[in-house]
Amino acid sequence: MLTRKQQELLLFIHERMKESGVPPSFDEMKDALDLASKSGIHRLITALEERGFIRRLPNRARALEVIKLPEAYSPSLQPRRGFSPSVIEGSLGKTPPVAPKAIEEPSNSVSVPVMGRIAAGVPISAIQNNTHDITVPAEMLGAGEHYALEVKGDSMIEAGILDGDTVIIRNASNANPGDIIVALVDDEEATLKRFRRRGASIALEAANPAYETRIFGPDRVKIQGKLVGLIRRYH
Repeated sequence: MLTRKQQELLLFIHERMKESGVPPSFDEMKDALDLASKSGIHRLITALEERGFIRRLPNRARALEVIKLPEAYSPSLQPRRGFSPSVIEGSLGKTPPVAPKAIEEPSNSVSVPVMGRIAAGVPISAIQNNTHDITVPAEMLGAGEHYALEVKGDSMIEAGILDGDTVIIRNASNANPGDIIVALVDDEEATLKRFRRRGASIALEAANPAYETRIFGPDRVKIQGKLVGLIRRYH
């Protein structure tokens, strides 16, 4: 028998992996279950592992596997979910997983311009001009204009964004707290961070405890878009 919190966490992990193939970070689990600290998530994961519902995979960060679900599975018990990027995993150097049909059909794909690199770490130069185009599934995009950026750095690893990934961005000039955005600081530096508000100021929050949250006046930060997906290739 699982407690309600244990069941909510199990279903949250299951739904996130079904959607994106990437386990949620401890911060995302904490927010989804409205817990005050990540220590509560550690206890819940340990309890689920002891009861045989999940398994932690060795030598892989954030690697969880859902082994089984509760017999009385009810969608009404699913916790609220935040942003979940779609992930396409490339096949260089390994046997690829079976690709969804939409990815295989060119008619369902859209060409998106790659506009250089974005920092997930110390900010780098502002977004460059179009360097080349990539093809992505149309259902990843939705409405609006989109562009892509190559990620440099590791400040967003707990949000499932790694150095070398390509992020898909929907062009936007505003965002809600908690959104992962492309922020242009002082019209000079571009960085990929989670958007927060601190009173009248803007906080750019990393998803890696090694990086500090940076606080800016609202006139120093321009939102250039919101993250909607990412592409990962293995070399």
